[in-house]
Amino acid sequence: MLGKLNHVALVVPDLAAAADEWRGRLGASVSAPQALPEHGVTVVFIDTGNSKIELLEPLGEDSPIARFLDRNPDGGMHHLCFEVEDIIASRDHLLAEGARVLGDGEPRTGAHGKPVLFLHPKDWAGTLIELEQV
Repeated sequence: MLGKLNHVALVVPDLAAAADEWRGRLGASVSAPQALPEHGVTVVFIDTGNSKIELLEPLGEDSPIARFLDRNPDGGMHHLCFEVEDIIASRDHLLAEGARVLGDGEPRTGAHGKPVLFLHPKDWAGTLIELEQV
């Protein structure tokens, strides 16, 4: 079921400044910002060759990411995203195994235009897990 690591997501207080740091200090290739109102974030992706780093900034004060920054003003790691071939089959398997899927359990469209689900961090050693169908 579990595929490769797609990305590691980091919450940042200033997306433009963080992107400039990755671009300037590390010579990283950074995508253009993409607003995702349905998720309450603006994102950029940094291509690492074998995976990606996703930088997240709140899109409005009601964003769940804004609450993350209230607790962690400097930002920090938010989630790990893994690829799966069939998100519905993966969801059903995880639910049968006792894992908790956040929200209503139905996939939403993620930043890559593909179906995604999030798994409760209390089931994964305190780490929020995103599954993305490839």
